[in-house]
Amino acid sequence: MKKAIKISALLILFIGLTAMSVHRFYVGIYQVDFVPQKKRLEITTRIFMDDLNDALTKAYKKQTNIGDQKETPEDVTLMKKYLSDKFKIYLNGQLKTMNYHSHEQENNVIICYLTVKEVSKINKMEVENSILTELHDEQQNIIQFNNNGKKQNLLLSSSTTKGMLK
Repeated sequence: MKKAIKISALLILFIGLTAMSVHRFYVGIYQVDFVPQKKRLEITTRIFMDDLNDALTKAYKKQTNIGDQKETPEDVTLMKKYLSDKFKIYLNGQLKTMNYHSHEQENNVIICYLTVKEVSKINKMEVENSILTELHDEQQNIIQFNNNGKKQNLLLSSSTTKGMLK
């Protein structure tokens, strides 16, 4: 009987300890496509909705509801400001303005659609992305760049928020 109790206690302890080691992934995906026919970059961001709302609340001291039925125009304005403050693209050494078009929710992810206009040629692209890094040290932002069929990837994190693509 004592042996069964000891084994049960060890089993419960093992399950409890292994359950604690499971952690959440902190990742954002940013697809950047150069569309030479339209002379622009088309950018699609994928950010976890709860993390984005937490970041907006922390940055602007206001509870937001991006992706929720309670979302307000002010929430969207704060999201656009956050994106422009934390995500920057430099083409051939010059900071470019990103134009926000829209966003949608897919499961627990917010997908934003942005463009950079008047892009005729890209010799080099520097990306600065610190989205959500103030919330999670483990945050990783993956940039996938498609330039005329040539694909490159860049992994940015809280310790490395800038990177170059050529």
